[in-house]
Amino acid sequence: MSKLSVIQTGGKQYIVTDGQKVRVDKMDTAAGKKVTFKEVLLTSDSKTTTIGTPLIKGAKVEAKVLAHVRGKKVTGVKMKAKKRHKKLFGHKQHYTEVEITKA
Repeated sequence: MSKLSVIQTGGKQYIVTDGQKVRVDKMDTAAGKKVTFKEVLLTSDSKTTTIGTPLIKGAKVEAKVLAHVRGKKVTGVKMKAKKRHKKLFGHKQHYTEVEITKA
């Protein structure tokens, strides 16, 4: 079993392992640069598990920014019953794709 960590970024939590590619909310870091996640909630390997309260002091996860991408289009409908009013809307979410180098 490889080492895994739970990190928090952009208000969301991600379970990551070494070599994994993850899409996180858009970050202001150029492609090809390294980034460090310092909000680590849990680390685990085959022998020990460390749980933070709420964060683990001194723990960090290193990653490399691969690209900035846009997700699939998400659509929705607003409708007023009996008023002949219907409005379609949609957007594409911006993501940053990172590869975890050290969990």
